[in-house]
Amino acid sequence: MRLDEILQALDVLPATERAQIEKMALEATIDQRFIPNPGPQTDAWFCDADETFYGGSAGGGKTALLCGLAIDEYQPALILRRQATQVKGIEDELSRILGTRDGYNSQTHIWRLPSGGTIELGGVPNESDKEKYQGRPHRLKGFDEITQFTESQYRYIIGWLRDAHGRRCRVVATGNPPTSAQGQWVVKYWAPWLDPQHPNPAKPGELRWFTTIEGEDVEVGEDYVGPKGERPRSRTFIRSRLEDNPDLMATGYASTLEALPKELRDRLRDGSFDVEGDDDPWQVIPTKWVKLAQARWTDRPPEDIPMTAVAADVAQGGADKTQIQTRHDWWYSRFDSHKGSDTPDGPTVAGLIIKQMRDRCRVVVDAGGGYGGDTLTQLAHADVDCYGFKGGNASASHTRDGMFGFKNLRAQVVWQFREQLDPDYGSKIALPPDPELTADLCAFRYEIRAGGGGEEIVVLPKEEMREMLGRSPDKGDTTVMLSASKLGGLKRPKAAQERRDAAFRRVQSVTSNSALKARLRGKK
Repeated sequence: MRLDEILQALDVLPATERAQIEKMALEATIDQRFIPNPGPQTDAWFCDADETFYGGSAGGGKTALLCGLAIDEYQPALILRRQATQVKGIEDELSRILGTRDGYNSQTHIWRLPSGGTIELGGVPNESDKEKYQGRPHRLKGFDEITQFTESQYRYIIGWLRDAHGRRCRVVATGNPPTSAQGQWVVKYWAPWLDPQHPNPAKPGELRWFTTIEGEDVEVGEDYVGPKGERPRSRTFIRSRLEDNPDLMATGYASTLEALPKELRDRLRDGSFDVEGDDDPWQVIPTKWVKLAQARWTDRPPEDIPMTAVAADVAQGGADKTQIQTRHDWWYSRFDSHKGSDTPDGPTVAGLIIKQMRDRCRVVVDAGGGYGGDTLTQLAHADVDCYGFKGGNASASHTRDGMFGFKNLRAQVVWQFREQLDPDYGSKIALPPDPELTADLCAFRYEIRAGGGGEEIVVLPKEEMREMLGRSPDKGDTTVMLSASKLGGLKRPKAAQERRDAAFRRVQSVTSNSALKARLRGKK
């Protein structure tokens, strides 16, 4: 029931009944510093989910919910913003609810409550900052503006949710719809509620259970028990609404939101998660172009076009994944993904690549980090038409308009893939609708710098993309590498070149012997 409906129902009650209800409410909440508003905020307060995402429109009382839970229900509590400088708003909300700043240490960002509980505030501006919270248990892990965090930061930090006394613990994330492709992981993580294409959509507040199987999130039943006795964790999404925050509504804040440009209004006023954000001005590939290519995709490749290439980004051990993708001219497949621990050596990866190959197509393997060398050697010995891609190699190419050169091969293939996706040039490219691929392709950033032959495009390092995404952009790297499968700058591995040189010498030898025999026959 909406707040205005509750107030209308109270207004029509006789004065004695209304007074009795008000007295009961005050007695029930006498020890609480914070009383959630009726409606979604109360639903989120009493939600049974292990992980609750309370988000949507601006002004729905998201930060207040986190602060109230931390004060009245769950200590020790941790409330995070991506940037530590942004915790000022949380400090102000806590002091408003408590009526004082007593007990707060602005140096350590720890608030000691009169009850003896503690609330810790913090930020994780860099990907590695998540490790500051390793092994530190809290009953509440709160993330304010969750779409600004990386997925790996979120997963890592909630791994330390526990209580020594066995009391209930919760993860509560709040936020508006993402404003960049990098925040789209939230839509995937809470897909049953937020992804309009999800095959089995969930209602707001409905609980769904998830576990991790072979490194991937899998939705399972509530009673699922894993091979090691592990139980699934429940998630839900509850949509916040400005209309359910009477104090803020009374300030005229709704009029402020209504005056925003349509794109922002859809996101902040209506809480729509199906809105494209403004791209970074130095983003190489426009998000809209990626989405158009994904809208053209079909489950199966075109029947009349053979497979033209396979590309692989190799992870031999480690936390990254080996990604393998195939291409039929303009159609790109979904990814064949394998954990690094499942692809420990070259023969294993080569076997997976050959399994995907059709039509004796070309194979391109990322050889920049050294991991692909063993795979290329194995492919070469199997007489596969294979090439190594080294992004640091020099480029002699230019942009389509001829204005700029490229710092290296990596900058060339990323920019030229942008040109291939340009709808103004009739792009037919069809990409799989993969949220990680979308985020990866939209994470490429560039600069224009002076080079030896004039101005050139520089695509910023992979390390910066990893920091932005919280993981390696393996899918994006694989796709742009696959798009460059016919480039002249690719190099054959040494074993392949030696094999082909030997074959060429054998052909020459046979040709020479044939010519000699022909001359001898002529003399006779």
